[in-house]
Amino acid sequence: MSKKNTPPTPLQAALDTLMPVLKRVMLFGFVINVLSLSPTLYMLEVYDRVVNSRSHGTLLMLTLLVLGLYVLLEIIEWVRGQMLHGAGLMLEAKLGERVFNAVFEANLRRVGGANQALADLRALREFLPSQPLTALMDAPMALLFLVLIFLINPALGWFSLVIAAIQVYIAYLTERSTQKPLAEANRMAIAAQNYANGSLRNAQVIEAMGMLGDIHRRWMEKQRRFLALQAVASDHAGGKGAAAKMMQNVLSSGLLGLACWFMLKGELAGGGGMMIIASILGGKVLAPLVQVISGWKNVVNARDAYQRLDQLLQTIPEREAGMPLPPPTGTLTVEGVVAGAPGSQAPILRGVSFGLPAGKALVVVGPSAAGKSTLARLLVGIWPTLSGKVRLDGVDVHPWNKAELGPHIGYLPQGIELFDGTLAENIARFGEVDMAKVEAAARAVGLHETILALPGGYDARIGDEGCFLSGGQRQRVGLARAIYGDPRFVVLDEPNSSLDEAGEQALLQSLLMLKSRGTTLVVITHRTSVLPVADAMLVLRDGQVAAYGPRDEVLAALSKAQQQTAVQPAPHPAPATA
Repeated sequence: MSKKNTPPTPLQAALDTLMPVLKRVMLFGFVINVLSLSPTLYMLEVYDRVVNSRSHGTLLMLTLLVLGLYVLLEIIEWVRGQMLHGAGLMLEAKLGERVFNAVFEANLRRVGGANQALADLRALREFLPSQPLTALMDAPMALLFLVLIFLINPALGWFSLVIAAIQVYIAYLTERSTQKPLAEANRMAIAAQNYANGSLRNAQVIEAMGMLGDIHRRWMEKQRRFLALQAVASDHAGGKGAAAKMMQNVLSSGLLGLACWFMLKGELAGGGGMMIIASILGGKVLAPLVQVISGWKNVVNARDAYQRLDQLLQTIPEREAGMPLPPPTGTLTVEGVVAGAPGSQAPILRGVSFGLPAGKALVVVGPSAAGKSTLARLLVGIWPTLSGKVRLDGVDVHPWNKAELGPHIGYLPQGIELFDGTLAENIARFGEVDMAKVEAAARAVGLHETILALPGGYDARIGDEGCFLSGGQRQRVGLARAIYGDPRFVVLDEPNSSLDEAGEQALLQSLLMLKSRGTTLVVITHRTSVLPVADAMLVLRDGQVAAYGPRDEVLAALSKAQQQTAVQPAPHPAPATA
């Protein structure tokens, strides 16, 4: 297929929608560049008309006219800036949700570096109204000024063309010398920022064990590498920028000198006025390139942001909404599932199969690293399978539209994740807060009285990740969120790991209540306190099903196996040899 028939990438398609605005901006740029000749024309008219005629009225009219042109120039400059600012907002409106969803999906798939995408979108938005971009868009106007110089005198035009070629070569050298260090500096800056953010999230551990000095040292190493690379790029860009400005001065002064030479020889039409005008036009020929080279760091940052964002949006395609499906009743089927962490082909679960009728409860047990949390993520459709299917009411859970399925699912991960907001908002999943349902969920997990004792009650803000709550309280809030709205299918991963005896009793009562309402339950645990709710048990070992069946039968089989292990005689030591 030819490149012309290749469909645009999502980022290219979004930028294509801005083309009408950018074309108008270029038209405005043409008018601005023409109006920027107003001082030159004013000077020419003053020399030509006022000095010769000595007319005060002509001087007044010319002055009023040029002042009006100045006002018009500033208005058009302001309008152009507003148009570019609006284009940036249009880009963010077009891509904001798409990029946010891509970052979210990338985190689910454990695709590294995706969190930078939101900053990359902001960098592109801020680049649109920046001076380097307007200079790039004004660059074609340099040809107009070059033509005017040729019209004044061809020799002056050729001189300007040579200097412009040198300026383009300087821009090429700037790109060649700064591309690698700036790109590496950007990567190091992102790595240093991510390291700092990750460290700050574990501030309590760092403080308690005196790790701050070592953590700071490692961050400084990353920061120093970033600053060193940035310094190298800045040195190159600064030197090339100084050379570009010098060439602009050389052109202006050179044109003035050459024009004077031709005027003395009688080969410059227009006299001394044209000599000065040629010098001014020469400066305008190189002005866009000088501005681009001076702001080259912004150009490179925008280009790198574009490449990273374009790659992410191509790597993470937009989810298809899929056809609407009726709410699930809760019948669970796991069919020969082989699965591992997203992005890895190493299986954690191997050939796992079982079924659970709607309204029944399954307790999953097994040693650490048996694959229990992986199974939980598969059951709610967070992770995909390598092969096999997880079905709810016969429908594959992973591609099911989570906005549609989510209200009927309850999930409590092993690591409780709460969000900045009120307790009521967290329990209500940050949707529309139905206080009757919020209080019902809180009461069900034994949290209602605790919340009422807090300043603000249900309206108390819990801070980032629920930082002022205890481990048990955070677990109960997560559990209340999982059962909010009476979902049809609930998966709980170690729901009692941080609970005291009273909390475990409240958890058991909550599970019995959900089961009585027909909710399908899957509870992963190391404790026996939730066994009374179980209809079936699943034992995982090394990623495979070691036992599955009715609770009492599995418990009996496990007890028998333990007894047989206990009564086996210890092996006799081998006889010593000489």
